[in-house]
Amino acid sequence: MKGTIVKVSGPLIVAEGMSKVKMYDVVRVSKLGLIGEVIELRGDKASIQVYEETSMLGPGEEVESTDEPLSVELGPGLIESIFDGIQRPLPVLIQKSGDRIGRGIKVTALDHEKKWNFISLVKPGDELSEGDIIGCVQENEVVEHRIMVPPGVSGKVLRAETGSFTLDETVAVLSTPDGEKALTMVQKWPVRVGRRYKEKLSPSTPLVTGQRVIDTLFPIAKGGVAAVPGPFGSGKTVVQHQLAKWADADIIVYIGCGERGNEMTDVLNEFPHLRDPKTGEPLMKRTVLIANTSDMPVAAREASIYTGITIAEYFRDMGYNVAIMADSTSRWAEALREMSGRLEEMPGEEGYPAYLSSRLAEFYERAGIVRLLGSDDRVGSITAIGAVSPPGGDLSEPVSQATLRIVKVFWGLSSALAYKRHFPAIDWLTSYSLYSERLSQWYEQNVGSEWNNYRSETMRILQEEARLDEIVRLVGIDALSPKDRLTMEAAKSIREDYLHQNAFHEVDTYASLKKQNLMLKLILGFYHLGVEALENGKSLDDILALPVRESIGRSKYIEETDIDEKFAEIETNIRSQISALKTKEIF
Repeated sequence: MKGTIVKVSGPLIVAEGMSKVKMYDVVRVSKLGLIGEVIELRGDKASIQVYEETSMLGPGEEVESTDEPLSVELGPGLIESIFDGIQRPLPVLIQKSGDRIGRGIKVTALDHEKKWNFISLVKPGDELSEGDIIGCVQENEVVEHRIMVPPGVSGKVLRAETGSFTLDETVAVLSTPDGEKALTMVQKWPVRVGRRYKEKLSPSTPLVTGQRVIDTLFPIAKGGVAAVPGPFGSGKTVVQHQLAKWADADIIVYIGCGERGNEMTDVLNEFPHLRDPKTGEPLMKRTVLIANTSDMPVAAREASIYTGITIAEYFRDMGYNVAIMADSTSRWAEALREMSGRLEEMPGEEGYPAYLSSRLAEFYERAGIVRLLGSDDRVGSITAIGAVSPPGGDLSEPVSQATLRIVKVFWGLSSALAYKRHFPAIDWLTSYSLYSERLSQWYEQNVGSEWNNYRSETMRILQEEARLDEIVRLVGIDALSPKDRLTMEAAKSIREDYLHQNAFHEVDTYASLKKQNLMLKLILGFYHLGVEALENGKSLDDILALPVRESIGRSKYIEETDIDEKFAEIETNIRSQISALKTKEIF
């Protein structure tokens, strides 16, 4: 059906004669064919958010409904792609209109002309239900793209093909209660509706990130949700880049939502050159990027989050572990606020809409580890990590508070740590993880029985340092006992040698759990032997002057292939030097 524009207010237009459209239907606006989405209905008037620039639009122009919700195309070709917020491929847009995206360009999200080598995994007579895998396409050297029976379809296989096909060609035919159903390699799914699954499970396995402060102190589970709030310049984007690079996930979906264009450029330039530690191939070969930078239409910023999570759900349904990075949800919330203001809705706190919390919850609740549809017992997960950019670093503002009520991991970034050039600037005194206890058994079984003790001891020393630091500020370092001063030195070693991690150093950028365990063993082992030496009447200055302390500090730069030999050597030196100190042989 067609309506007529009666009002234009930035990205929001109002059209009359739209009595038969439904909420969230996609429409084409004016002769240019701009993409819009219905977000409010009042009588026969529809409020439409337009995902493209609306300059030069005016009352009287035509609006035509497509009678379909905003949907994404799901099929081979997603991996290594770069989309805008409504899944238009940016390389294709550049070919059509140059560096500045033209208006009303009609492109398909995936290449429907390219042929893919499809290998059928079913045969005539097989009974299939929705979610079953009918075949696979080797999308690149890293990702096997599993083609599934679409939602709502089940029946007996009449025909199954193996060969080279485009996305729209039939690869299998099912006999269903409604007649024969031809299956292709592409699906469409509305972005605002979560994809179905059998059962949501309780997370029990950590998402290993290679970042010591995260893996050791504030771990996140596969299928968990985390927030990374912090003021400008505290390193939110670098933390998310590190997680995207090194997290133990099969597929990465990275959403640049309203962030600076140069940061997305860094991602686009880095990922093709970074080597995936698991496969040795470029990291881009298991990544989907969605770029909606701060200069792109604000309405598409709001859609980009849903586009990203729907693509993540599709790969989850194949049985993959997916990590989705949203940078940042604050910019997304600002888009909500702008559209809400133009709709003249009653504002909530700081002008954000009253439904801000529920919209955030809708996004984060689509993460999780689930038992999937289909006759086999597949499990897949989505781990969602959202950056939050509170103005001035004020965590009491509405987006931060609404996020904290939802997520179970809080990596609070500190401007004070960032000012000291301590990165990642995750504040160990304010951050938390509600998965720590649940994951403790996994760490004991897969890393070592002493891991949880090391973690508890590390947190105790850091908290003790905060208490002693108050005393030092009041009355000076001389007021502390030798044991307390040794505790302060141990905390300094934990901070500078362990928690501080250089994202741009080829070795220090990633640390395996085994290496993290060995590093803590050195730091805490030296501390405990030092306390024992003090109790035997030895000098604190002599203990702190031991040459082995430099080896402990430089252990972070030991290659993963050498950790067994070199860490054992340092441990031997610690014992021998402290032993020699006790018997006054050399010091």
